[in-house]
Amino acid sequence: MEKIIDENKQGDPLVLKQKEGNTKKLFIESYGCAMNFSDSEIVASILQNEGFNTTKNLEDADLVLVNTCSIRDKAEQTVRKRLEKYNAVKRTNPKMKVGVLGCMAERLKSKFLEEEKIVDLVVGPDAYKDLPNLLAEVEDGRDAINVVLSKDETYGDISPVRINTNGVTALVSITRGCDNMCTFCVVPFTRGRERSRDPQSIIEEVNDLWNKGYKEITLLGQNVDSYLWYGGGLKKDFVKATEMQKATAVDFAKLLSICAETQPKMRIRFSTSNPQDMSLDVIKTMAKYDNICNHIHLPVQSGSNRILKAMNRLHTREEYFQLIDNIREIIPNCAISQDIIAGFPTETEEDHKDTLSLLEYVKYNFGYMFTYSERPGTLAERKLEDDVPEATKSRRLSEIIALQLEHSELRTKGYLGTTVEILIERASKKSSEHWSGRSAQNIVAVFPKENYNIGDFVNVKVTDCTKATLIGEAIGLSKSN
Repeated sequence: MEKIIDENKQGDPLVLKQKEGNTKKLFIESYGCAMNFSDSEIVASILQNEGFNTTKNLEDADLVLVNTCSIRDKAEQTVRKRLEKYNAVKRTNPKMKVGVLGCMAERLKSKFLEEEKIVDLVVGPDAYKDLPNLLAEVEDGRDAINVVLSKDETYGDISPVRINTNGVTALVSITRGCDNMCTFCVVPFTRGRERSRDPQSIIEEVNDLWNKGYKEITLLGQNVDSYLWYGGGLKKDFVKATEMQKATAVDFAKLLSICAETQPKMRIRFSTSNPQDMSLDVIKTMAKYDNICNHIHLPVQSGSNRILKAMNRLHTREEYFQLIDNIREIIPNCAISQDIIAGFPTETEEDHKDTLSLLEYVKYNFGYMFTYSERPGTLAERKLEDDVPEATKSRRLSEIIALQLEHSELRTKGYLGTTVEILIERASKKSSEHWSGRSAQNIVAVFPKENYNIGDFVNVKVTDCTKATLIGEAIGLSKSN
């Protein structure tokens, strides 16, 4: 899933508006994908009703929570270091309680609580509503755990509290779980089967955000293209639906249309897509509505058909190329980004060359590239030997990154001399005299502040660029305001 693009770096403590009368303090950090950041807003909302206001000061906290990621070993090691820090502080504040949320919670529940005894509670992604009960158990001196995976929980009835928000962009969760069972991925085991949220609750949240001044939303899910609402239930059970349910079902293309028409001035993004599930209807819907952003994050993972099969990616290299061709034809100015894994088990030099040639064909705008990290419990861990030497993995990754940087620069230079519409999100990190924002293609642009404000849509004439950033001058407000 695509990494979150947010003004807070991963791990920053999240802070929300304080509720009068609340006396307890919550310190919560998030790591990993955008879904974890979205879930933390749900957790903060639930705990706000239990008397907690958030704090950025770890030493002041009554409750410390870390929302975790298991997608790669490095992410888990980062969380473990943070747990060491929490427990060092806890030794000076014995009343402090420490808990683990998210994917690591499900995967390492017994190790955290029973073997290492480094946390007081462990809560899986589907059990956040049980937090009040679990905290009561902790207060009674008992370890607390709930990592049960749900078949229907979507948190559609929870109004997320927007945390450390810029007041401009927001995440809106539409699905949870994944049915695709890629052999390298822990998500189906930590987040369960796919289920979709009632579209009415999604629209209510979108309308509420617009009324509060937000200008852009990201529809969020492990696999948004699998969104399917037919009155509730798992996606796999749709075959059992009544004819009426099937006739009135809402798929992702329809949901996009509903959102675009409900708030025609709000920018709409989505993440993440799966090549095997993205339909022509979705691409045509993007082309139909000006307020749906022209950017698709389309993880491919490998350019080799043999490796794709070993990964249980249910598409071929040729099918992926056809999808790319369809996108380019229907949405000529659409940016495309990727996820790629280097050094998957049994990967040969020929397989690696297939990945490089795929990169050459697509010429992505940007991407997220990693070496293979064996995850316990996955089919790849159980069935395949992690047989590619680390030095080989690193060398292949370096070649992939170098080629992607070439393509990123090529794509970014293509905007020189053009005018792009930018939504101002924040001050530039490098200059307090400049604004920073993104185009519909998810390309960052910086330009002098002048008299513009956060939340304005402005037309920016691009005069220079780096590999990843457009540099220019605002020439006026755009018609989207």
